[in-house]
Amino acid sequence: MNWTELITGLVMILIQLALFLLLAPLVTAWVRKVKAIMQNRQGPRMMQPYSDLWKLLRKEVIQPATASWIFTITPYVVFVTTLSVALIVPIFTTILPLGFIGDVIALVYILATARFFTALAGLDAGSPFGGLGSSREMSLASIIEPAMMLAIFTAAVTAGSTNLGTIAAQADVGLLLTPAHLFAFLGLFIVAMAETGRIPVDNPATHLELTMIHEAMILEYSGKYLALMEWASSMKLLLFLTLLANVFLPWGISNDLSLVSLGVGAVGYGLKIFALATVMAVIECSTAKLRLFRVPDLLAASFVLSLIALILFYLLGGESHAVL
Repeated sequence: MNWTELITGLVMILIQLALFLLLAPLVTAWVRKVKAIMQNRQGPRMMQPYSDLWKLLRKEVIQPATASWIFTITPYVVFVTTLSVALIVPIFTTILPLGFIGDVIALVYILATARFFTALAGLDAGSPFGGLGSSREMSLASIIEPAMMLAIFTAAVTAGSTNLGTIAAQADVGLLLTPAHLFAFLGLFIVAMAETGRIPVDNPATHLELTMIHEAMILEYSGKYLALMEWASSMKLLLFLTLLANVFLPWGISNDLSLVSLGVGAVGYGLKIFALATVMAVIECSTAKLRLFRVPDLLAASFVLSLIALILFYLLGGESHAVL
């Protein structure tokens, strides 16, 4: 590797990390704004998440007396692991400088690491609500992770690789989706709403003790610790929207490093992300939160959709039979 390639790779890494960090709160703000418009409210301004993060970063940290080092390091672990996924997920180009260090399997286990520490922190705080949220989170994870693996694996077997950059590069070009990809897309969309704690699975805007899942685990956090957890939550939402946009709908994504291709890829990425975020906000406003004992049924449906997608791929002999 010569110096030019090394410098280009470092620049791409910095751009992807910066884009993920800065765009994540904006996507969260857009979802809130769309929901407010649909509910005939003015809603918060688009820069409000940035103001909230800046305010929390300057506040004092109050730690429970019963908490140990697990409670302290969890925000850093969750933030770093979520941000590291940006290095193995194609954003506006399929050329990933560090794509060789991770693939679909690594993606799932990196997210599982963040979930594991968050659940431990909920228990470590000594709060009954934290323990309740941790128990619910790990129970639902037993359905979410297999469904996510099957959905992305459908795209992986189509491309002949588990590398996310390769999957996006070899996906069908055009406005066409195969039946297998369509079912996998729907399965992953349900998983995305569950993983990011959106309605009908959870409600990130309230603190109802009897129904909350993710919010219960971070209820005892404050100050910069809460800022890191909230920032990581926004990045997780952006991550799943990126997977939906670039694994199943890789229209316009750049396959080289020319300025024109990168510009088209960046514009296309932004349009797809905010379109998917709008759809997610509309679904949240159009449905009611499910009772907790009905959530596994919804997640089981996402698993079945992903399984049907994989079966359809092999039944159709891996050929492209467009439905859209």
